[in-house]
Amino acid sequence: MSQFNIAEAKAQFSTLVKKAMMGEEIIIAKDNKPLLRFSPIVPDAPKQPVPGTGKQDILFIADDFNAIPEGFEDYI
Repeated sequence: MSQFNIAEAKAQFSTLVKKAMMGEEIIIAKDNKPLLRFSPIVPDAPKQPVPGTGKQDILFIADDFNAIPEGFEDYI
């Protein structure tokens, strides 16, 4: 963790951004009192599908799963 006062942070802004992007915690302080923390925005991880959550969406399953639905004969 590195702490910088506002004037130092202003002078070294691009360097501090690079350090924060590499994972270092950067604290901006005023009168040695911490005010801000620089940290990169981490995108949310894609959510994995949960098995069984689509049960309510299935309305009908035919007895013969391979049967051609009525009205779709011309598409084969």
